Amino acid sequence: MSEVAGYILYGKVVTPKGIVEDGAVVIQGGTIVYASEAQSLPQRWKETISESKKTDGYIVPGFIDVHVHGGNGHDFMDSDKQVLDTITAFHCSQGTTTMLATTMTAPKAAIDHVLEAVHEYMQTDMPYATLGGVHLEGPFISPKWPGAQNPEHIVLPSVEWLEAWEAKYPGLIRQVTLAPEREGALNAIAWMSAHGINASLGHTDATYEEVEAAVEAGLRQGVHTFNAMTPLHHRKPGTAGAVLSDSRINAEIIADGIHVHPACISILAKLKTDDNLLLITDAMSAAGLGDGDYTLGDLPVEVHDGVATLKGSSGSLAGSTLTMIKGFRYLMDSVGLSVEEASRVASYNPAKRLGIESFTGTLETGKQADVLLLDASFDIQGVWVKGRLVF
Repeated sequence: MSEVAGYILYGKVVTPKGIVEDGAVVIQGGTIVYASEAQSLPQRWKETISESKKTDGYIVPGFIDVHVHGGNGHDFMDSDKQVLDTITAFHCSQGTTTMLATTMTAPKAAIDHVLEAVHEYMQTDMPYATLGGVHLEGPFISPKWPGAQNPEHIVLPSVEWLEAWEAKYPGLIRQVTLAPEREGALNAIAWMSAHGINASLGHTDATYEEVEAAVEAGLRQGVHTFNAMTPLHHRKPGTAGAVLSDSRINAEIIADGIHVHPACISILAKLKTDDNLLLITDAMSAAGLGDGDYTLGDLPVEVHDGVATLKGSSGSLAGSTLTMIKGFRYLMDSVGLSVEEASRVASYNPAKRLGIESFTGTLETGKQADVLLLDASFDIQGVWVKGRLVF
């Protein structure tokens, strides 16, 4: 990593007001101090900052992944400093500057371990992608839609557990995925909503009406939309129909061409136009590595041609090997989103869901310098986290 007085980056700058074709971004002291036209760049920075980078491509805000289980051979369920360094370093090299450590459905003791390890890690100077907290994917899900979650560890939603975790680690849990139709779910959703935790539906057998009741209680997100939920039917809209039709529900999408057909992502993108579509990876430990045998939580997974499935199953998908930069490109190449739209889905929208859009997620003066330099093919040429050139 480089520690210098600052950087001047030249290229097409993606800002909330549009693309500055001949633009410049100035990073100084961990902050963006300029993001506008290169020709208007104040002379004082040209004279005092010697480090500069140029691209014939784009400068975009760092990606924010709210749903990621691991990478480069490691899983957040095995969290310690080395594991957390490895996962955050790998995904940072792929453009992620902030991420949520996502757990699996597991015994409470195993979840306790992850919370403690991540809490301790977040007290340190995190050298790679910033961990913004924890996303609990389970154990409060439906046994009818476990996906790659171990059904042996599924339990009913427990406000008692949530209260104990929040008391011990205030603000650490940022998102909880649960099945809203389960006994006690509405109380848990209301509690989470009151405590600033993003209540999300997933691995659920909920009807349209049950989802709407959950939304009234405070639920605001659907995880990996279309996957592990009741599908859309013209007489039974199901969970998918509720996510598509209710503007209060933010929708995660795994844009890898494996989990969801690009036509369905396109439909979703046309409906989710109010900052409420989020690109996620749902990446597992195999991300960044080749085909072979792995684990997701405590379940065996086989990766073949980059597709992760539960070993011994009939093709049940088990997370992904996706990275945010690949998903970002897929949204443009296969779904038809513009650079600005894809950037919003990968950076600003998740920042808004986490409540951190005031200091990251866009390239604006005064914001934290989480910045990516991309060439004309949208390959990463540089990653800055809090102003530090990490890759």
